[in-house]
Parts: sequence; structure tokens; C-alpha cells
Amino acid sequence: MVASSAARLGVKQICSNSQLIQKGLPSLHSKVLNPYAPVAKWILTTSGLVAGMVHVGGVTRLTKSGLSMTDWKPLGSLPPMNKDEWTQEFNRYKTFPEWQQRKSMTLEEFKYIFYWEWGHRMLGRGVGLAFALPWGYFAFRGLIPPGYSNRMKALFAMGGTQGLVGWWMVKSGLGEDRLGDRKEIRVSPYRLAAHLGMAFSTYSLLLWTGLGIFQYPNDAIGSNNATNKLQDIAKSMTKTSLALAKKVRGGAIAVTGLTALTVVSGAFVAGNDAGNAYNTFPLMNEQWIPLDDMIDPELSSPVSIYRNMFENTAMVQWNHRV
Repeated sequence: MVASSAARLGVKQICSNSQLIQKGLPSLHSKVLNPYAPVAKWILTTSGLVAGMVHVGGVTRLTKSGLSMTDWKPLGSLPPMNKDEWTQEFNRYKTFPEWQQRKSMTLEEFKYIFYWEWGHRMLGRGVGLAFALPWGYFAFRGLIPPGYSNRMKALFAMGGTQGLVGWWMVKSGLGEDRLGDRKEIRVSPYRLAAHLGMAFSTYSLLLWTGLGIFQYPNDAIGSNNATNKLQDIAKSMTKTSLALAKKVRGGAIAVTGLTALTVVSGAFVAGNDAGNAYNTFPLMNEQWIPLDDMIDPELSSPVSIYRNMFENTAMVQWNHRV
């Protein structure tokens, strides 16, 4: 009798796993099926806000607004509210290197770039609140899924660090050492790449976390094998199926890595204002590899060869294309 029940249970488990393999493991959006679904929705909403933040940062870059605010207050501040305050802010801007190349700018034009940078910074603080306040609420109610507490702490730390990295980037374009620059004043491309890389890392971790929580309890971090359906399915798969699954996983990781490299290389294109240098595709100046342009004799010494890789206009654009 016991053996018969065990057999029926085994058959039922195999059928259940077979059905799961055929249908996949659908995201559990309903609170009835997944008590942590509201947490997943909050995390994914925050990831969308971070994506919007990146887009606003791109517009800030394109409008050359990034150096319009010459100080940084961690808690933020209101923009100038009257003509006297605007004049004072504009006069402060005039004491920094970028003004030497934009002396024809009017107060109204300054207001335009100032609002873009101010909006970008305040949006960042808004995203921080959109993460921190719900996190405090869900943690107080004990609704953070098991195994995700440390990831929440990491996300909070990354968000705070992003603000510091942003100001560190801006400072690279404000120093007195830039007063003698003949080229257009801009921030360090290395710091710009760090700022963008941090933003994409935060977005990716938010997205991964939100989608992972939607899979609870199918893939419950830290749960025992009896309740983790994903582990049960993996155990029921053949060696061939597991090998194919590993290949798919490896391919996904490789594509993700290449995407990350493309994003970071794009930051160097933006940081060096290299985007408009070659306006044909796929060839660059009618060449597949414009070696004469990609190797700068002044940056070819062993000490500065890395600068040729990351500061040469042709090189950074070719890297980004590839």
C-alpha cells in the first residue's frame, strides 16, 4: 500500500515537472500566488525610473548642461527663484573654465542648461526616495523575500554611490587646470564611463531582482530543495537537456557582457565627443580599419598607450562600432 502510494506520488511529480518544463515557469504577478509580488512590482518600477534617469542624463549631455551647476548639495536645493538669484548663479558659472568658451551665452540660455542639470540631479534624489521609502515599509512589514535582504542593501548603496560618482565626474570639468584647454571643456571620459556604468549596473540589478521575486517560490533563494521548483525541474532533466541549458545560459551571459562593453565604449565616444567624427557606416573614411587615424603618435608610448585606446577619436568610435 505504501509502495503504491509512493509510486503514484512519483508519477504525479514527474508529470508535474513535465508540465512545468512544457509551460515554463510563469512569473507570479498575483499576490494570491506570490505574497511578494508587490515587492517585485516596486523594484521593477524603480528600475524603470532609473532607465528614465539615464535618458535624462543623455539629454543633459547632448545639451551640454552638465557643468552649469558648479556646486553639489547632497540633499538638493531649489533653483534660483528670482532675477537676482539667477544673476548670482550665472556670475558664479562665469568663474569656471567652461565660460571661457561660451561667452556669448545669455542669461536665458544659461537657465535652459541649468534646468536640465538641476532636473537630472533632483530626479536622482527622487529615484532614491522611490527606493528607500518602500524598502523601509516592506522591511518593517517583513515582506522582503528570504535571501533578498543583502541585495536590497547593495542596491541602496549603489544608488547613494551614484550621486557621489556623478559629482566626482562633474568636478573633472570645473578645475582651474582646464582654463588653458583649447578643446571644448568637458568632463573626464573615464569618470563619465564610471558614472554611466554604475547607472546601468544599478538598473540591471534592479531588473534581475524584480524578475527573480516574480518567480517566487518557483526559484526561492535559500529555500530547501523540496519547495524550489526550479531545482526540482533541473534534477528531472536529462544530461543532454542540462548541457543545452548550460549553453543557452553561457550564450546569455556572453551577450550580456558584450552589451555592457558596448555601453561603456559608448561612454568614451560621448566623453571624447567622437560621435560625429565619422558619418559613414560600416566604413570609416572608406576604410574598415582606419589605422592612420587610430594610432596617435603622441599617445603611442608605453606609458600613454592606454590613452590612445580611450581618448583617440577614431579608436573609441571603432571600438564602439565593433
